[in-house]
Amino acid sequence: MSIATLIAFAAAEAEHSGNAALETIIFPIIAISSFVFLALVTMSYRNVSNRHAHKAEAYAKAHADDLQQTGHGH
Repeated sequence: MSIATLIAFAAAEAEHSGNAALETIIFPIIAISSFVFLALVTMSYRNVSNRHAHKAEAYAKAHADDLQQTGHGH
């Protein structure tokens, strides 16, 4: 093979590389979908303490003698 043939093959190979932005579009899609999933998980824990307020009140009434109220919540 001559140098001209190698250069021609290299040029032809470079033309078939495609669009790098379209080839790597899957990575931002994966990142965005991961963050959306984590945001949904985080949002699912909102207001959990208020959903179980009746249990907390019942526990506080049942164990009122066990809790000693000293200064600063200790």
